[in-house]
Amino acid sequence: MAKVKIAGTWAGVLEVELEEWTVPMLREEVAKRSNCGADSINLICAGKVLKDGDGTEKLTQLGVKNNAKILASRVCAEEGKSLGVELMAEEERSRRLTRVKAAATALAKRHAEGSLPVEDFNIEVEDQSGKTVHLGTETDQRAVMMGLMLHANAKQLIRRENYKDALEVLTMGEEAFSLCNSKVIELIDNVPILQIDMVWCYFMLRDIRWLSVAGARLEKAREGIERAHGKDSSRVTLLQAGRHPELAIHLRLELLEGVVAYHSGQFDKSRKALTSAQAKFFQLQVPDEALSLVMSMGFKERDAKRALQMSNQDVGSAIDFLVEEKAKRAQKREEDLRRKKDIMEQKKYGMTPLKKAVDLKTLNELVSIGFEKELAAEALRRNENDFQMALDNLTNPETNAAIQVDIESRKRKRQRKASEAAIEQLVQMGFEMSRVLAALQDGGTMEQAMHQLLSQSELNSSVAANNNPESEPNPTSSADNNANSSIPILPDAGGPSTASELEDRDAEMEDELAEELAKGDALTDYDIEVGKEGESITEYLALLESADNSEKASC
Repeated sequence: MAKVKIAGTWAGVLEVELEEWTVPMLREEVAKRSNCGADSINLICAGKVLKDGDGTEKLTQLGVKNNAKILASRVCAEEGKSLGVELMAEEERSRRLTRVKAAATALAKRHAEGSLPVEDFNIEVEDQSGKTVHLGTETDQRAVMMGLMLHANAKQLIRRENYKDALEVLTMGEEAFSLCNSKVIELIDNVPILQIDMVWCYFMLRDIRWLSVAGARLEKAREGIERAHGKDSSRVTLLQAGRHPELAIHLRLELLEGVVAYHSGQFDKSRKALTSAQAKFFQLQVPDEALSLVMSMGFKERDAKRALQMSNQDVGSAIDFLVEEKAKRAQKREEDLRRKKDIMEQKKYGMTPLKKAVDLKTLNELVSIGFEKELAAEALRRNENDFQMALDNLTNPETNAAIQVDIESRKRKRQRKASEAAIEQLVQMGFEMSRVLAALQDGGTMEQAMHQLLSQSELNSSVAANNNPESEPNPTSSADNNANSSIPILPDAGGPSTASELEDRDAEMEDELAEELAKGDALTDYDIEVGKEGESITEYLALLESADNSEKASC
């Protein structure tokens, strides 16, 4: 059961089944709680008006996710209805796009510069083999990360056929990539693929005004693709062991080149491009027999189809690919768990003065020499992970002693803060201050103290039931008991708190962007359903044939 947050005519949280509920069902529920008719309620999510359609589309198909925010507005006069809804939808859309850019900027900044992550994951740039790569300077790395995140978000919007918003986000991604050194950008194919996606959005929006711009973008895209993939995709074929993951990208590129040529009156050029695109389209059609054979070995339909398309319908090669990908995913999960553990350890040690995380490799080198881990970590934290300076501090008796005193002082401060927070939380739950202090004084964690307090409450209730109900309560107030009470100290929960954890951030949007990246792999950019492309190829070849017939008739 998912939750959606409603604001507007009624404010609150609704529990819904995203896979089962439709827009009319959601509208009816909101209208009921707003004390008005369903016809007078409009729903806006992510800058888009949720329309009933044929009444069968589920919320999940419309891009509504768990914890989505939905604005409910009441419409009055029919004439003013459309304008009001459009204005609110545009305002919400603009706000969301601003959040997307801000979240991508913040994530890229934190993860590119080696700051101590607020999250329990790292965002890294990988090549087609899944290996982590570092491109150019820290600025270059940040620009590439931001561009990749925005591109991934735009691809999600394209899959939902929200081409207008996708185009906005792709423009942001193009701007991010432009901040990177051009020599670095030449090494990757993400930028030319982004150009193709932008022209695809123009085409899907059927906006002829972009015709001249589309042609220039496609020229850049072809140059970039050939530079990154090699002549006739030789480099990709070599890297992918003879497979052709890029085929769908080239199909879309040639289709769009054919469309631009057609609208520019270059019919021969258009026919050549469209004919080549059509050949690739037929090449990507998967025979039912091959698909059934691969699926019978336990693979999902989508994965089996993708593998066969990349392997030129060769069943053996497709199965080998699927087995390799499964092994890569398993290895990636292990690496993610290991990295998550490392991040949790780094958070214990806090940030360096320049807000970097303590380098665990350097830390382990100091520990292998014989230094205590927490002491070595603090020496590295103070010295920006400089091994020699940290070693000098640790081998100097005075500095070493000062570091130990500082560690103990901060530990006591953390413990005191944790205790004060626990006391405040337990008192807010309704427990008397004196009993809270006594429970925490016995030692243990907050959970243990709560268990003890609950046990005492049950015991006191039982005793009270057997006593005289009119007996006078103990006149000593909890305030009197508090006067001479000292605050108990809870066990230490970790190292220095990080300033970045306290920064305001759009956690919801950042998590959404990170989730989109996590769903993908090194070949996601090439993973395109080509149904719409096939229809468009047929449409424009028919237009060319019609133009030829008209020309012959006029001769």
